[in-house]
Amino acid sequence: MTHTHITAWVLALILLLVAVPALKRGQKPKAILIALRVMYLVIIVTGVLLYMAVYEIPPLYHFKALVGIWVIGAAEMLIARLRKGKDTKIAWIHLIVVFVVVLYLGFSLPLGFNWF
Repeated sequence: MTHTHITAWVLALILLLVAVPALKRGQKPKAILIALRVMYLVIIVTGVLLYMAVYEIPPLYHFKALVGIWVIGAAEMLIARLRKGKDTKIAWIHLIVVFVVVLYLGFSLPLGFNWF
């Protein structure tokens, strides 16, 4: 299940990075955004399954789950600002910071890969 979860967020990141230039040009990449939102659902479902797989849930897993949802919200806020033609510098910083936090938590907690 961990591999499916990681594959889903890698695909979501790729889809987001493909959608951003199109949105900056004023295009409306509906298919890409639909696929991105499907990946959000896959991320949430696999995340919930991983969350439920832990017998006794340590407090950091609760925090990681909240930050994971926060990442999806930050990505959607970035897309909304791009669609409206507003400045996205703060939205990018916000997304990158919460993404790094969730990556660190995901890879440092016992259920993830032990990289840190």
